[in-house]
Amino acid sequence: MGQNTVETGVEIPVPSYEVGEVFRDCDACPEMVVIPAGTFMMGSDEGGSYERPVHAVRIPYRFAVGKYEVTFMEWDACVSDGGCSHRPDDMGWGRGARPVIDVSWEDAQEYAVWLSRETGEDYRLLSESEWEYAARSGTTTRYYFGDEISPGEANYDYSEGRTVPVGSYPANEYGLHDMHGNVWEWVEDCWHDDYRGAPEDGSAWTACLNSWDRVQRGGSWDSGPWGLRSANRNTNNADIRVTFSDGFRIARTLAP
Repeated sequence: MGQNTVETGVEIPVPSYEVGEVFRDCDACPEMVVIPAGTFMMGSDEGGSYERPVHAVRIPYRFAVGKYEVTFMEWDACVSDGGCSHRPDDMGWGRGARPVIDVSWEDAQEYAVWLSRETGEDYRLLSESEWEYAARSGTTTRYYFGDEISPGEANYDYSEGRTVPVGSYPANEYGLHDMHGNVWEWVEDCWHDDYRGAPEDGSAWTACLNSWDRVQRGGSWDSGPWGLRSANRNTNNADIRVTFSDGFRIARTLAP
């Protein structure tokens, strides 16, 4: 256990989570997985210019990532508690363990603020480099399971015709599910047309050319295989809610 000294001088134990450990900070909180520090090559030479230049990113810290995309059940807990103002449409597909859809980047920020307030911890969206690092989970292939993809490995290309409950497909090496497909995942970063000048330390790129354009990752149930690659990037306006395909995954900063 680490120690945290508050103003009274009393030391409060701080959990020291191990890499790979799964935890949850409250009953309504998402399950989180501890991701190790490390270095990887971000981007791809086989995609468009927006995936280049391929560059080394060093993430010098452990951090926690949602084991699954944020679900309707988790989002609805935020709405019930007054932390989230938007009640998204489920398209008639059902709520519960399905990933929340019909949420904007701004909505996702509201959820992170609520989680942080409820737990006293630093919840946030992943940076774009953290997302790709976590998705790759030590691999260099198009997907974390190789260069080819099949319907048994992810929800994509209308194979199910809708979202499916989180965790329906195998996890990657870090224990994260649905990093490819199911729903697009908002990340913290502003959109830039390429990686020239991008941070190389795991931090989000928040020097915005246009503050409304934010990055999405991972592809969706209606995306073709190319859109699900670990290196693929997408953008949308921060206030846009795409009813059927936009969701997110949460991250948490860990104490050193």
